[in-house]
Amino acid sequence: MAGNESGKAQVILDLDTGIDDAMAIAYVLGSPDAELVGITCTYGNVEVGRSVRNSLALTELLGHPEVPVYRGLGHALASDGFEVLPSTLRIHGVNGMGEVEVPEPMREADPTPAADLIVRAAHELGPRLVYVPTGPLTNLAAALRRDPEVARLIGRVALMGGALTQPGNVSACAEANVSQDPEAADEVFRSGMRVTMVGLDVTHQTLLTREETARWRALGTAAGRAYADMIDYYIGAYAESAPQLGGCALHDPLAAAVALDPSLVRTLPVNLKVDLAGPTRGRTIGDETRLNDPEKTCAVALGVDSERFLGHFMERMGRALGAGE
Repeated sequence: MAGNESGKAQVILDLDTGIDDAMAIAYVLGSPDAELVGITCTYGNVEVGRSVRNSLALTELLGHPEVPVYRGLGHALASDGFEVLPSTLRIHGVNGMGEVEVPEPMREADPTPAADLIVRAAHELGPRLVYVPTGPLTNLAAALRRDPEVARLIGRVALMGGALTQPGNVSACAEANVSQDPEAADEVFRSGMRVTMVGLDVTHQTLLTREETARWRALGTAAGRAYADMIDYYIGAYAESAPQLGGCALHDPLAAAVALDPSLVRTLPVNLKVDLAGPTRGRTIGDETRLNDPEKTCAVALGVDSERFLGHFMERMGRALGAGE
């Protein structure tokens, strides 16, 4: 597969491409230490077909039509369908991009199924592969079912999802991405794959305001204007749903940043599981049956250097959004 530039992390983003996913795309494209070798699409903020369309359109808007996009599964492993939650529609808009209109993409998705692409990339790129899922973990679990060796081969995984030290955002216990497919998340956590969970514990400590989006609009580029409009919509949604934060949380960009620079967060080593039944379904928590295992395969981010991250974020976003008209 493409993506062999020496010295750079080879990144695959797995996205349910809404507004914060859009920022993750720009962040990686603006990172001098990363090469975005593909985007695998999932459902959550939008249906999977819209995720594909948004990913294609955004990479073209940002001047990177060479980035391949792959369609993933459209619903949870244990489900027959999917509908976007009303609360999600309020946060991301019907089109997933705050109703901002981005030109229709000029190309189509690669025909390779997302799970097959993940397996192929794990074998071809090995420890150089950095995989960043920011929606349900359905595609990754499907890849593990096809080839359990993927758990050993992938170099680094940083996922946006879960909550360990604070309440969830769709229930008292569950975070949205994990709750969309608890079975998939549980399979990933139990697979032996080394995973860093970048959850609500830290993403709610990384905030953006309209002061920053004004800087993007001032760049005078189509991408700068579109992203400023998208994130202003997102900030407005947060002002209604979580006014105590004082801005919008940078969920998915933080996961991408941690994938490239793990030193941005302080982590707790733990073997995780996901509750699959009862009132706590979707909860991410330590697995009591592996409490005394000497090897911990997961690391949960509990602290973040917010100031350093925001500096990285604005620098890399500016580079991506300021490239051409």
